[in-house]
Amino acid sequence: MANNLVIAIGRQFGSGGRDIGKGVAEKLGIAFYDKEILANAARESGIMQNLFEEMDERYTPSFLYNLSVGGGYTMPFFYGVDDSHLPTGERLFAWQARTIEKFAKEGPCVIIGRCADYILQENPKLVSIFVYADVDYRKKRIAQRHNVREDVAAVMIRKTDKTRANYYNFSTDRKWGDMTNYDLCVNSAKLGTEKTIQLICDYVTSRQG
Repeated sequence: MANNLVIAIGRQFGSGGRDIGKGVAEKLGIAFYDKEILANAARESGIMQNLFEEMDERYTPSFLYNLSVGGGYTMPFFYGVDDSHLPTGERLFAWQARTIEKFAKEGPCVIIGRCADYILQENPKLVSIFVYADVDYRKKRIAQRHNVREDVAAVMIRKTDKTRANYYNFSTDRKWGDMTNYDLCVNSAKLGTEKTIQLICDYVTSRQG
């Protein structure tokens, strides 16, 4: 693995994690990857992009069941093997993992979600961050962004967080949101987007020094 700086950002729904990640990338002058991961994985795998989008950071109940019965899986399972015989969900994860490794090797970058902190754990230049926020703060952000009532936003938050947690927990040997998995956990509601961006940049810079 190349020694490029990689900032992997996990985030609660509505915490502003994506906007913060994009801001960090712009401030540091490095690449930013989110949905680009899906497009690249689709292009290189030959699998339709809409399948990656439909299962982005989520698994179907049948896939979760297969993983739980099988005891989960480990990263080496996905690399350097013919995965044509695998179920669709596992193939999608494998190709996303390969894409994340590829982007990390190409140059310094910020990667949003998709278990990047786990996939790239052997990279000595990895900085893993989790962005969270108070529920009231998140409800207001989601209600405004999606033009819905706050009670609807609250339901969206619960469902999305649960989906992301299931995806992460069953794809790794870790627990989503557990502070021991990350180098830095930040409550974006306390500082707001811009100051959180600056905090992360300062932290990353100090780590690189």
